[in-house]
Amino acid sequence: MKYLRQFMIILLFSFLGELLKYVLPFPVPASIYGLVLLFIALEKRILPLAAVKDAGKFMIEIMPLMFIPAGAGLIDAWDALRPICVQIVMIMVVSTIVVMICLLYTSDAADEEDSVDLGGGRILKKKKETGRNLVC
Repeated sequence: MKYLRQFMIILLFSFLGELLKYVLPFPVPASIYGLVLLFIALEKRILPLAAVKDAGKFMIEIMPLMFIPAGAGLIDAWDALRPICVQIVMIMVVSTIVVMICLLYTSDAADEEDSVDLGGGRILKKKKETGRNLVC
């Protein structure tokens, strides 16, 4: 019963996002509105985290299952994707490299609570001094 109640709260915020999509003239998906509303409610402590925590953890655990229909849809759309396959692969490679670079900065900043250097010099120098490898 706890999971059902928590899931219904999440669905309520999703529904509020759907309503906002029809009211506001911006080209933003309703799911984003719902997520922002839920975030604001949690951040302002209007809604306690315990009210949605367990259902949220459950949905994160089953998230890989939700990608199966999307993958099947890609197989159906292969004829439309074939001409732009090289561009899609290039976008995936570039975006993966960008994410890895961002993670280099943010993971090191998360290790040290008192300082963050956005220039990267201290981060790379520190890694060389301590002998830690950049690749796991």
